[in-house]
Order: sequence, then structure tokens, then C-alpha cells
Amino acid sequence: MTALKNDRFLRALLKQPVDVTPVWMMRQAGRYLPEYRATRAQAGDFMSLCMNPQLACEVTLQPLARYPHLDAAILFSDILTIPDAMGQGLFFETGEGPRFHKTVSSLADVEALPVPDAEKDLGYVMDAVRTIRRELNGRVPLIGFSGSPWTLATYMIEGGSSRDYRKAKAMLYNEPQTLHALLDKLAQSVITYLNGQILAGAQAVQIFDSWGGALSAAAYQQFSLAYMKKIVDGLIREHEGRRIPVILFTKGGGLWLESMADTGAEALGLDWTCDIGDARARVGDKVALQGNMDPAVLYANPAAIRTEVAQILARFGKGSGQVFNLGHGVTPEVDPANAGAFFEAVHELSAQYHG
Repeated sequence: MTALKNDRFLRALLKQPVDVTPVWMMRQAGRYLPEYRATRAQAGDFMSLCMNPQLACEVTLQPLARYPHLDAAILFSDILTIPDAMGQGLFFETGEGPRFHKTVSSLADVEALPVPDAEKDLGYVMDAVRTIRRELNGRVPLIGFSGSPWTLATYMIEGGSSRDYRKAKAMLYNEPQTLHALLDKLAQSVITYLNGQILAGAQAVQIFDSWGGALSAAAYQQFSLAYMKKIVDGLIREHEGRRIPVILFTKGGGLWLESMADTGAEALGLDWTCDIGDARARVGDKVALQGNMDPAVLYANPAAIRTEVAQILARFGKGSGQVFNLGHGVTPEVDPANAGAFFEAVHELSAQYHG
């Protein structure tokens, strides 16, 4: 494989020295970019785009072509590819978000679910990883990803997005053994899926626990974090002569950073409700930290964006172990020029904290 020309993202995740703080952005290939919207229109719909390795590669690389300061590419895909491969029948309704034709409501439903094979059942994702890795040609590292078992389970039980997770939480309290069976099967599936991505060329992986923050403290430990730890334990951690860093990101998980840092992951993602300086004081000797600017800052002017970047860098302070990112995904209405100002500010203002 081609040697990496820019590895500061991987170095920062391993708390090794870097020249500037690396930066990437969740959903950096997405609807805020006109070139993405054009490619999606060409594909016909979202899932057709995800399932076409050439087009998935094209949109993965679009932000890198526009923004020279990006330090990583992230695979263009969706967290719900695993439930879809389990036979749940994923589809998207305009304005409604993801939906499933089938839901999980009983132990029998769980027992009927297969554990997908990464190459046979999700080969389009593996082909996309291989294609992207080849086209990157060592420019920056490629991040692979998956949803967390709890987050995937909420969609499978609810049949789509939910505001209150009523069915999933009812199962948690009424039939915990059924939910544990589902989460265990999902953890096995995520391990297989992420290891497939690593073997195909992903150089770091992130687990998106988008809805872990909806749980109580006790339920989070038992029904979300325990299964993410199981995944971390099951992943390939060395490939192509390098460590494969794992990033855990629980939106709303700031209360539980110490427990998250004990999983064996190299880095924790922070949402914007955490102070990154406080987080570093709590867990920074164990893990790197990624985040955590409010995505809404990108609606502000470049000077205001720069001020916010400066404050977050100052709160983290000197030394490595920080990857700059948003506290959640970029929103579709953001001006692409503002994203460029954000990336530029991170590199320009962070040099003083290194070396």
C-alpha cells in the first residue's frame, strides 16, 4: 500500500507529536456541498449512491478536492447498512428519514436475524473502501465507521427515527433479555463489518453511538457501553504495519467519559456540551479527544468561526492528543466557504500549541 503523505490525524489519535492539530468534520461529504447534491442526483437516491462504490468514492473525495486543510477522509456510507443486510428492508422517505419494512419486537425476531458477512452481504461497502483507498493514494488516512449496537437497535425496534425511543426503552425495561440478545448479535455484526473495512483499507474506525445519550447512566453502561467495549475487544488493532485507532463517539455522553476511556479505544469523540479542557483533565492521560465545536458555529461569519476555534484550542492547551471536529455532523444549510474558513483556522491557530 502507498505510504501516507499526511498522517497527523493517526498520530494525534495515538497522542504522538504533530505540527498542527488535525481536523476533519463529521458528514464532511454531504448535502451542504453542491457537488455532492449533483452526484446524488446522478445516483437517483441516497441508497443507490451508498451502494455504488465509484460514486461513494467520488463523494468521499469531494471535500478533499475543495478543502486542502482536511487531514482525513471518511467513508461515505450509512450506519444502517448492517440492519439492512440483516433483512430489515431499509428505505428512505423524503422528509421522514430512514425507515424499515420490518421491525424487531420479540426474541423470535432477534433469533431470526443473521450476522451479515462483510464481503458477501456488505460487499459494496468493502468495494467502496478499496476504491477510496486506491484513489486517495496516501494523501490522507481513510476512516471507516459503524453505528453502535444500541443506536442500531433503536432504529430496528422503532422502525425508523424516534424522538422518545418508546418501543426500544419499553423492551429495555420489560424484556431486557431480548434487548441483550439483539445487542449481542449487533455487536458481532459490527465487529465483522469493521474488521472487513480494516482489511479493505480503513486506517482508523469510529463507532457512532448517536443515541446513547438518551439512556440513563445505569442503562448506558449496561446496554450501550458494554457492547461497544465488546466491539473494541474484537477489532483488528494492527494492519499494514500500523496501529488501527478506534474512536468512540456517544452524543450526550459527557457524563461518562471515564467509563468510555476504560474501553481500550484510542480516542473519544465529544459533543459541544462538553468543555474540552475539563474532558482532558478527566481522561486525557488515557485517550485522545476529538471534537467539539457546535455545528451551528458554521452559520456565523469567518471571524466568529475563527474566535470559536481559538477558544477550543486554548481550552485543550499544548501538546498532542486532539483531533479538531464538530460536536456532531455538519448541517445541510452551511455555506461551504464557512467550512473552509473553519479548517483553515484550525491549522493556522493550532501551530503554537505544538513543537
